[in-house]
Amino acid sequence: MKKTVFLLVMAAVCMQFAVAQKPNSKFNGVQVGAITYSFRDMPDKTLEGILNYSVQAGISSVELMGGAVEQYAGIPRNREEVSQWRKTVSMDKFKEVKKMFNDKGINIHILKLGEARWSDEELDYVFNVCKTLGAKGITLEIDENAAKRLAPFAEKHKLYVIFHNHGQPGEANFSFDKPLSYSKYLMLNFDVGHYYASTGKNPCDVIKQYNKRIVSIHVKDRTWKGSYNDAGNLPFGEGETPLKEIFQLIKKEKYPIFCDIELEYRVPQGSDAVKETAKCVEYCKKMLQ
Repeated sequence: MKKTVFLLVMAAVCMQFAVAQKPNSKFNGVQVGAITYSFRDMPDKTLEGILNYSVQAGISSVELMGGAVEQYAGIPRNREEVSQWRKTVSMDKFKEVKKMFNDKGINIHILKLGEARWSDEELDYVFNVCKTLGAKGITLEIDENAAKRLAPFAEKHKLYVIFHNHGQPGEANFSFDKPLSYSKYLMLNFDVGHYYASTGKNPCDVIKQYNKRIVSIHVKDRTWKGSYNDAGNLPFGEGETPLKEIFQLIKKEKYPIFCDIELEYRVPQGSDAVKETAKCVEYCKKMLQ
């Protein structure tokens, strides 16, 4: 009897420990996560490896790169077979992916997969995968032609197409409005670092204006040197991007915007991408106090 009680107690302790080990990177109402592109230089490229890196970095939500997801689901190595595979593959493996991440305490809020040039059947596949993973939508580079192409699919599946910016905001006559005009399901993945580096302007102005059309932001710290190509990626707190102001705005206004770390600065010798992402998480946490 004593042995049974002891085993039950130990099981309960282990269960509590396992629960305690699940990451929680939601700070004062703001969800901080990362795009798994941040782990691109880590040795284990498998989906399981990416999941483990996410847990080690202390993040509880991810924008998940689609390559490892498709590999896990068994995508053919022969390019000629890929299109047919996407049109016929079962969603069972993708259900496993969702469970794998959720069991570790991580939500997949965005899937980075798909291109506007894909066939209708392949685009339907992408949105079905997105839905199966429990994500809000897929991300693509901001482009008016892509907006036209994908708007009907977003509306059909009632999922977002979330457009990411690089240096386009610094180009003459650029506007977020035109791509977003094709559907209410077209949204922004607003990269605050790229925006600052390409314009020298405060990203908070864009966040205020488009807060209802922003699903997520990419968080990075960059400089403004008058040219996008001259602006460097730096460790958080060493650049000029007003990250604290951005975080405080999202916190104060209770904008439901995911704040995803995109690790692009050079990893210092003796460290790695997981350790640096964990440092970024702690920095974000401090900015939200």
